Amino acid sequence: MGLLRSTMLIGQIVLGCGFLVGIVAADPVSDLLQQSLQPRLAASTELQVEDRDVPLAVAEFYAARHWAPLWNNKRFTVLLNEIANLYTDGLNPDDYDLPALKQLQNLGTDPARLAKREKLATRAYLLALIQLYHGKVDPVKLDAHWNFDTRSIDPEQGLKLALEAVENNRIEDIFERARPTLPQYGALRTALANLRQTALAGGWPLVPTGSPLKPGADDPRVPILRQRLAAVGLLSISPDQTTIYDPATVHAVQRFQNESYLKTDGIVGPETLRELNVPIEQRIGQLRANLERMRWFLGHIKGNFVLVDIAGYHVYYLHDNKPLWKSRVQIGKSYRQTPIFKSEITYITLNPTWTVPPTILREDSLPAIRHSLTYLSRNHIRVLNTHGQILSPRSINWKHPGKITLRQDAGPDNSLGQLVLRFPNPYDVYMHDTPHQSLFSSKQRAFSSGCIRVENILELAVLLFNDPETWSRQELDTALATGKTRNISLHQATPVLIAYWTVDVAQDGYVSFRPDIYDQDAKILKALDDRMP
Repeated sequence: MGLLRSTMLIGQIVLGCGFLVGIVAADPVSDLLQQSLQPRLAASTELQVEDRDVPLAVAEFYAARHWAPLWNNKRFTVLLNEIANLYTDGLNPDDYDLPALKQLQNLGTDPARLAKREKLATRAYLLALIQLYHGKVDPVKLDAHWNFDTRSIDPEQGLKLALEAVENNRIEDIFERARPTLPQYGALRTALANLRQTALAGGWPLVPTGSPLKPGADDPRVPILRQRLAAVGLLSISPDQTTIYDPATVHAVQRFQNESYLKTDGIVGPETLRELNVPIEQRIGQLRANLERMRWFLGHIKGNFVLVDIAGYHVYYLHDNKPLWKSRVQIGKSYRQTPIFKSEITYITLNPTWTVPPTILREDSLPAIRHSLTYLSRNHIRVLNTHGQILSPRSINWKHPGKITLRQDAGPDNSLGQLVLRFPNPYDVYMHDTPHQSLFSSKQRAFSSGCIRVENILELAVLLFNDPETWSRQELDTALATGKTRNISLHQATPVLIAYWTVDVAQDGYVSFRPDIYDQDAKILKALDDRMP
């Protein structure tokens, strides 16, 4: 994120705006700031402020002010409160030197200590704003294939805002502006505060193991179950501590199961019990990890776009952050994960053939063919050489088949179904229909080899075409009925974001937790907890 440019350019901008006129270096603190910070500017060119550039940014900050100090006791106290409040964002205030800053309160008139406080406070201020804006953790270091752009801000405007916020005593406002603005971020902050409060009070009770607890049962574990559900706002505790597993408690369990992607039967069996008894510290970690993800992602949510929520097993078509369409998806198995990336849907294939990808060819198709050649005929698969010529399966040594391609004919049994949404990416991943429709009824749907199977994909295709005359649903059905394979370019490419969230926010604001199917949260938490250099 570019935030500040060279000192000369900044000076021209801010002086042109007129809000620093009259500031001169006329006191010992200013002299000390200039002596210690000005040498940093000697080798400065254009500065792109990231975490590692903050020391130089501090020098730029004061050069723009002609080295005049900024943090009087009142402003400094507000800054301390805002740094401490980063705890509610899942960040660690100690990363911003909060303990050292607290020792620099009410310093009196000692110039050396006042100059130290100025530099330390400004470093914490700028670093906190940067990391609130686009996250502390660099996602590229966790995933080399990450291709989302960092949220950016105009460098001159960024400096102007940072300076004006302090000078106009609006420090709280600029911290709030740096945070993602969608209500989901606020809901996660509130949930984090509530869970931490519950943890301080001793955490939530663990429901004892035993035989499956069924609706209507009389069981001494029921009061404990109610307390556990009440701890997260799913149930109100009444003075009646009956041991009967009553309808109100069953309903709360069913909601818990539904939002945990478990079978929604109201029976507290092993899987439900395991989710209920996840330690509260782990749930706190999930909230922190997802707050960081929101700081990475939410700069990309604008206009019309398709969002695939991998861990949530859903796809959305959105306009200005409002979902116009939603459907279920099947995603990659844990050992063939659907990657996280962004692209643009550029064309749609009707009645597609399917070329078997190399990994599936090697790990699935060849073992099946070696077991029985009928695998090819049963699945309507042809064998092609490098020139695209069809080969007889019996002419091939299947122990060492050489450079061949397996291609499945278009048709009702084709692995891609009736339609494919295409978007360029290095993973050979796309969104498509599927003959495996029954699998959409499963709660957890990690069934594919990496591509994204979409329920009711024809509805999404009509939205993407955005051409009611040429490509209404009726016209699309007619084209599909011909059985002819066709590629149709979209009039306007549509962004597609493939994301990963292990929490969800319901319409009533309730925050629920999903299985971390790809074990992604731990990597983010470790990076969040690493201290800044």
